[in-house]
Amino acid sequence: MSGTLVDSNVILDIMTKDPAWSVWAATALERCANEGVLFFNPIIYAEVSIRFTTIEELEAALPSESFRRLPLPLEAAFLAGKAYLRYRQQGGTRGSMLPDFFIGAHAAVAGIQLLTRDAARYRTYYPTMPLIVPD
Repeated sequence: MSGTLVDSNVILDIMTKDPAWSVWAATALERCANEGVLFFNPIIYAEVSIRFTTIEELEAALPSESFRRLPLPLEAAFLAGKAYLRYRQQGGTRGSMLPDFFIGAHAAVAGIQLLTRDAARYRTYYPTMPLIVPD
């Protein structure tokens, strides 16, 4: 499979017109779209959904013509759990970081690149996964 899994922070930066990140996010997303298929998964969908009142509004913002939906395979869930365990064993705090591990594991298992602005964690726990991140 080839393409790009688009992290929720990139989608939200564009939707909210974030002054620090929206230009980078929109440019990077357009480049990835020109190179291949854009994907999101249920974790990303849930994170982005917080900005919407109805599922219809969210579906309109993430049209299937632009973004292909990917189910989360069990192999990715297993890898996410192992990466999160390593993170915790290295002194990482509990908290809401587990979704990021699912997103990284999903891209790694699917063999696709990840478009995100949060490079450090993904580089640490998925070092061979191709990333598109700010310079």
